[in-house]
Amino acid sequence: MESNAQQKGLILDGRHTPQNISLYSFCFGIAFGGCLTIGYFSDTIPQLGIFLAALALFHELEYMMTALFKPDLISLDSRYLFAICISVLLKGITEFLIELYLFPSIKSFRFLKYIGFAVMVIGQLVRSLAMWHAKSNFSHTIVYQKEKDHNLVTNGIYAYLRHPSYFGFYWWAVGTQILLCNPICMFGFLYALHRFFKARINEEEPLLIRFFGKEYVEYKKKTPTYIPLID
Repeated sequence: MESNAQQKGLILDGRHTPQNISLYSFCFGIAFGGCLTIGYFSDTIPQLGIFLAALALFHELEYMMTALFKPDLISLDSRYLFAICISVLLKGITEFLIELYLFPSIKSFRFLKYIGFAVMVIGQLVRSLAMWHAKSNFSHTIVYQKEKDHNLVTNGIYAYLRHPSYFGFYWWAVGTQILLCNPICMFGFLYALHRFFKARINEEEPLLIRFFGKEYVEYKKKTPTYIPLID
């Protein structure tokens, strides 16, 4: 009995207990607040602080949404989130710092920062709404077998966008690079994300047609993705 009680109180033990979820969220919150402070007070790299705060918020919302609706699947070791961290964080910061040193003037286009911030916020909002409306139907990976509680979600944000979580991530990632005034990463992300989501949607939609039949075919006809060059 004592051993079980001690296990329930452990933290950082790899399990997804309330205390672990609270600790992880607290750490994300600290990172968000610290980076936002840098963005607010810095005269030289304000957009870098905002970018890092946005990255921390993205991970926090992904983690909390999964904790709410699929606590059995939540993991900080998710390959999906790890790939996001590597591609967005390292590539974006590397280009930003190199160009800040060599061509500092290109980081001072205020209107681009505002556009990037707006695009990033819209992307984050749409993705979070998609996860909220889908609830347990949402998955970070393609599902190949229909579960008993798997329903086709067509209300909320899904009434206006097909694959809104993809739309949200696509524009969130592109928006971060516009915010940083990173021309190379911006065009690189446009290309890479288009290839990734086109391949993913082409693989996923035949499965959804198999799961939901005519209902999904009709939904697909009337609901666009609003991801460039992806029908």
